[in-house]
Amino acid sequence: MKIVILDGYAMNPGDLSWSEMEKLGELKLYDRTPKEAILDRICDAEIVLTNKVILTREILEKAPTVKYIGVMATGYNVVDTAAARELGIIVTNVPAYSTESVAQLVLAFILELCHHVGEHNRAVQEGAWTSSKDFTFWNYPLIELAGKTLGLIGYGVIGQAVARLAVAFGMNVKIFSRTVKKELETDKIKFINFDELLEQSDFISLHCPLTEETKGLINKDSISKMLPGAYLINTSRGPVIVEQDLADALNSGKLAGAAVDVVSVEPILADNPLLGAKNCIITPHFGWAPFEARTRLMDVLISNIKAYMEGKPVNVVNR
Repeated sequence: MKIVILDGYAMNPGDLSWSEMEKLGELKLYDRTPKEAILDRICDAEIVLTNKVILTREILEKAPTVKYIGVMATGYNVVDTAAARELGIIVTNVPAYSTESVAQLVLAFILELCHHVGEHNRAVQEGAWTSSKDFTFWNYPLIELAGKTLGLIGYGVIGQAVARLAVAFGMNVKIFSRTVKKELETDKIKFINFDELLEQSDFISLHCPLTEETKGLINKDSISKMLPGAYLINTSRGPVIVEQDLADALNSGKLAGAAVDVVSVEPILADNPLLGAKNCIITPHFGWAPFEARTRLMDVLISNIKAYMEGKPVNVVNR
């Protein structure tokens, strides 16, 4: 059985082992695969693993040996799942492997926006403290989280993990979700509607999937309803935000800051309006990437393939 990995480097730049995967069949590993090489590389494979390489209907129709596609991530919009279902191809994903890692990044973003640790370290390293007339200084407003309100748009496993961390810092958590689960409410965690969340939250963190309904959800209109000086965090998907509208809100001072781990086109384009926007932190979509999370990802990938080989596939997304 031939297994082809189309873009293994992002998941495993060398600190994990493919040895267990190699036991499952003839493994052909590619660090990266350009669009023009996809078909040639999968044309005689039964199992194909992809992270961000896009597998369209046109490609799948020309690869009759492919019977199983394992997405090396939670999101699976890189595969035409409807076409795969019609062609009898099973598509699986790896849910929830990065929950704690992404939640941790959200809190890191919030804390950085509150204290600007990196910028103050830079100032000290450049001599600002050495030359200070006082025993201390700060170049940005400093914010205490206790008593502040964090609004979560989306309340899946990552949103719930973020809420637990926020409550530990003394924050109040407001949630907008298409599914309201009153049993998850506490004295610190409440479900409210979208406009109420915009109007009440000091910080807003996005945890919704990218759908036709959520594309461009954060735009000029929704930003206008946010508290003046609020902060926005996005670790979900870039197109949930209209990036020019966010950049305008940051540069005008309507929003005090933002932190994003995802953008509309990745890698980020040189003309992305968030580059250079005031008080905007941008990281290279690495919230999922701590060693522990990628180890879990590898383990589940292997378990998914074993389950398929045994005729009992799990984590199937195109039934």
